[in-house]
Amino acid sequence: MEATLELPGLLRLRLDGVAQCYLVRDDDGVTVIDTGTAGHAGPIARWAAEFGPVRRIVLTHHHADHAGSAAALRALTGAPVLAHAADAPVVRGEVEPPPPVLTDEDRPLWEAIAPPPPPAPPCPVDGEVADGDVLPFGGGARVLSTPGHTDGSIALHLPALGVLFTGDALASVGGPLRPGVFNTDRVRLEESVRRLLAVGADLVCVGHGKPVRTGAPR
Repeated sequence: MEATLELPGLLRLRLDGVAQCYLVRDDDGVTVIDTGTAGHAGPIARWAAEFGPVRRIVLTHHHADHAGSAAALRALTGAPVLAHAADAPVVRGEVEPPPPVLTDEDRPLWEAIAPPPPPAPPCPVDGEVADGDVLPFGGGARVLSTPGHTDGSIALHLPALGVLFTGDALASVGGPLRPGVFNTDRVRLEESVRRLLAVGADLVCVGHGKPVRTGAPR
């Protein structure tokens, strides 16, 4: 595991070769954004303890490399899990996750993932969020609905910190900022990407790859 302090009070945890999560510290404790694959709840909780108690766990979408440790982390910390209403049934294990619609570009990347991440254990969703909601951390975190990667994908914009968390709508693996792969609806994803690029942020924190500093989204 690798930990990087991206800003005062903002820690990025690279949990393995694929998954990562972010910890945002406030005076009253910590918000965890995504939880990586299953098996990382203990390390996330130990790192969070350096900042304070975990107050909430926010999932940008239901994929197993983002929601895999949510149930275990919730059990360890007692923190509520928040997810978009469209992805909440998958997080809870009530429905199967829909497969991505692979493009020609996606297919070799998809086939190269071996083994695939373990399925995410079902996890209660304590609160369903929607576009425009403002969550009480980081000076106010505005929820942006960004469907396309999954139906219920979200981003989080923290204007007070100049930070945008994009989930997998955007990535920076192997080069500049780009739309994410393995999407359920590429057209909707591209609409969501345009919305994110219009937000403007000093630091863009992606689901995969290093955060991108000012100017790169343009």
